[in-house]
Amino acid sequence: MADDLQGPAVSERQTHAEATYERLFGPRDKGGPENDPELMRILRGFIFGDVFDTGVLADQTRELVTVTVLACLQTLPQLTAHTGAALNVGVEPVAIREAVYQLAPFIGFPRTLNAVATINQVFQARGIPLPLPEQGSVTDTERYASGLAVQAPLYGNEIKDNLADLPEPFNTALPRFLTEFCFGDFYTRGGLTLAQRELLVLCALATIGDTAAQLGPHGRACIQTGNSKTTVVAALVHCFPYIGFPRAVAAIRAVKDL
Repeated sequence: MADDLQGPAVSERQTHAEATYERLFGPRDKGGPENDPELMRILRGFIFGDVFDTGVLADQTRELVTVTVLACLQTLPQLTAHTGAALNVGVEPVAIREAVYQLAPFIGFPRTLNAVATINQVFQARGIPLPLPEQGSVTDTERYASGLAVQAPLYGNEIKDNLADLPEPFNTALPRFLTEFCFGDFYTRGGLTLAQRELLVLCALATIGDTAAQLGPHGRACIQTGNSKTTVVAALVHCFPYIGFPRAVAAIRAVKDL
C-alpha cells in the first residue's frame, strides 16, 4: 500500500511537504489512524508543499498571516495548532497577541476575545506567563492625535470625506471612532511593525470578504509602509488554502495594479 502519498511512491513534493509540516508542528504520527487520509494528503501537499514553496515569505510571516486568517474565521482548533506552529518557528508571543488584538475593529470584540482565549491557552500550555508585557503607548487624551499621525499619511481624509454626508453626530463620530480606535488604540502599540500590521490587516480584509474599496487602500498602505508588491501578493496567496480561491483572487485583483 502507498505510504501517505498520491501514487505508487512518495513524491518529492510530498517529502518536502512532510519536512515543512515537521518544521511547524513537530514529527507527525504517520501510523496514527485517520478517518479521511486522502483529504489530509491533499491538504498537506497543497499547503505545506505548494503554497509554502511559492513566494518570498518567511515561516514567521506565514504563521502570523495564518493566525490572523484563522482568528477571523473563528476556526479555533486550527488557530490552536497554528499558534503553536508560530511559536515553533520563532514568532514572539507578543507578536501573536498583537496580530489578534488588532482584529477587533474588523471582526468585533466577541470574535477577538474568542481568539485571544485560544492563543492564551496555548501560551499557558507552553509555560509562557500571562499577562504578556503591555504594548500600549498612548493615553486617552492622546488617542486621536497619535492615531491621526499614523492614519493621515496612509489614508488622508478619504474615510472622513466618505462619511461627511451622514446626519449629525455620526458624520464626525464615525471618523473619530476609526482614528481613535483602530489607529490610536492598536496601530500605536508595540509588538509588530507598522508594515506587519498593514500586511496582516490586508489579509484579514481578504478573509472577511471585504470589497476593493477597502482592499485597494490597504494594499497601497502595505506598499507605503515598506512591504514590496511581491510580499503583498505572496501573503494573499498564502491565504488561499484557508479562505478559498474566490476571496483570495478577488483580493489579489484588488491590489495587482498597485
